[in-house]
Amino acid sequence: MTFVLVVDDDPAIVRTLGINLRARGYDVETAADGRSALQVVEERLPDVVILDLGLPDLDGLSVLQRLRERHALPVVILSARHQTDDKVEALDSGADDYVTKPFEMEELMARVRAAVRRTSAGEPPLVVEAEGVVLDVTERHAERDGAPVRLTPTEWHLVEVLARRAGHLVSQQDLLREVWGPGYGRESHYLRVYLAQLRRKLEADPANPTLFLTDPGQGYRLVAQRSAG
Repeated sequence: MTFVLVVDDDPAIVRTLGINLRARGYDVETAADGRSALQVVEERLPDVVILDLGLPDLDGLSVLQRLRERHALPVVILSARHQTDDKVEALDSGADDYVTKPFEMEELMARVRAAVRRTSAGEPPLVVEAEGVVLDVTERHAERDGAPVRLTPTEWHLVEVLARRAGHLVSQQDLLREVWGPGYGRESHYLRVYLAQLRRKLEADPANPTLFLTDPGQGYRLVAQRSAG
């Protein structure tokens, strides 16, 4: 049974999430503040954490950063903070996904399922290789010419979406919605910024990419061979 830790100081949200998660067969524990959440994690490692950012003691980002120092478990942010900067900071700090309040329960449940599925031991490893670059999406390990390369969580999320359709065009809209959420679709500048970062880190000649290709006005494709790991 999948164990979910819900971290939120709003009793109504905690109750609603608990009812809906348990109805879908999840084992649920709750925490109303950051310190309690960290204590739960030390006592019993969850399969996924649903984490509010506005906690009464530790800020949710601090909780996220402490989790990331020791664990690779998936974390879905559930927050009333709607600003793009907040979302980017959370994703770059290690969040796997970000859902804003008020939220649709079915959407949140889908995000939780996806986060668990991405880190499930039963899922076949996803590894792509091309021109000296190895991207192990499952383990989130990247190498270029044998040297490790550090990618941010948002960069990894983009790589994952592209790697799952390696060799095929992924539209700008699909990338934005899968990485940033269903409310996105026109913020193409996000993609330009992050793809430029990926090219600087992984391409032999970022100005003339051969790995991360742009189809102008349409989307992007990852030119690499998918292997079993």
